[in-house]
Amino acid sequence: MNNNIRVGNLFGIPFYVNPSWFLVLGLVTLSYGGQLALFPQLGGITPWILGFVAALLLFSSVVAHELGHSFVAMSQGIEVKSISLFLFGGLANLERESETPFEAFLVAIAGPAVSLILFLFLTLIVSNFAFSAPITAILGLLAYINLILGLFNLIPGLPLDGGNILKALVWKITGNPNKGIIFASRVGQLFGWIAVTIGGLAILGISPIGSFWTLLIGFFLLQNAGFSAQSAQFQETLSGYTAEDAVIPDSPVVSDSLNVREFVNDYVIGKSVWKKFLVTNEEGKLSGILEIDSLKKVSTSQWTELKLAEIMEPISPNITLIQADQSLLEVVKLLENDPRQQLTVVKDNGVVLGLLEKASVIKFLQQKAQAKAI
Repeated sequence: MNNNIRVGNLFGIPFYVNPSWFLVLGLVTLSYGGQLALFPQLGGITPWILGFVAALLLFSSVVAHELGHSFVAMSQGIEVKSISLFLFGGLANLERESETPFEAFLVAIAGPAVSLILFLFLTLIVSNFAFSAPITAILGLLAYINLILGLFNLIPGLPLDGGNILKALVWKITGNPNKGIIFASRVGQLFGWIAVTIGGLAILGISPIGSFWTLLIGFFLLQNAGFSAQSAQFQETLSGYTAEDAVIPDSPVVSDSLNVREFVNDYVIGKSVWKKFLVTNEEGKLSGILEIDSLKKVSTSQWTELKLAEIMEPISPNITLIQADQSLLEVVKLLENDPRQQLTVVKDNGVVLGLLEKASVIKFLQQKAQAKAI
């Protein structure tokens, strides 16, 4: 998983950390340990140990944030494939999107809600209980970090949680989840450019706000928002076409009334040889499969006597039939599970139109792109 290191499971969810996380862990430990060293009651390596504990607690807040997303997603029947920690926070990798805008909103808002609840809880603890100064400082830091984590993620642009909330809102208004993703991604790119500008000006000493981290966060937003927009635009394009549009021209479809000699003359000799053919009955419906290799078992003296219906193989359970009007986006999702498979496209009445495969989808999209470019 992109060089991520698996460190265990959380509530049955695989938990990973990116190598960049160790860098941040070390920087936070050194930075905060140095601040704790200012407390006179802390001596030796104690400040650094507490700094390390504080760093782990900070990342625990990020994990709690992602678990908020995960538990709500799981309540909707969505599998959480993993939770990962990396340079800029965490990510819950979900099996699929929510089915409705409201469910998507609930998943998106859950993370910031957990962070803000932790902020209130820690603030109440610090306000109502007496601790030593170093412990109070650590709890105060945790409260502050959870406040920032919650509010920052509410910025209305992808890939942040606020962007997913905005996506759900646009999805609700337009009825199209891809339009929501595209809009929220554009807003995310806008905030990315703002962060890059502020961070760049701060590094040059022109802006009193911002830092090198602001610049990095800006680039992070730009990259991920751009990827989300491209992915959504691609899905939107696929949604505009059907399986019938991407059927392989001159697909290997033959009638079961042909005899073997007619079949060989018309479809094998001098032709691009397919390894198998779809055999249809007089109504055009699929009746069997003919493997080219099976012809070796038939004596040439019988080629004019035997019909394809007599030598074809029955339809096997692993033959995948899809409707001609099925969205090309749904077809591509089927092919993602097995890119090598060939799908048989049929009309509502069962008439076979032909085969569809990953290569034919790519070729169809390339032709459409070239036509638009002309």
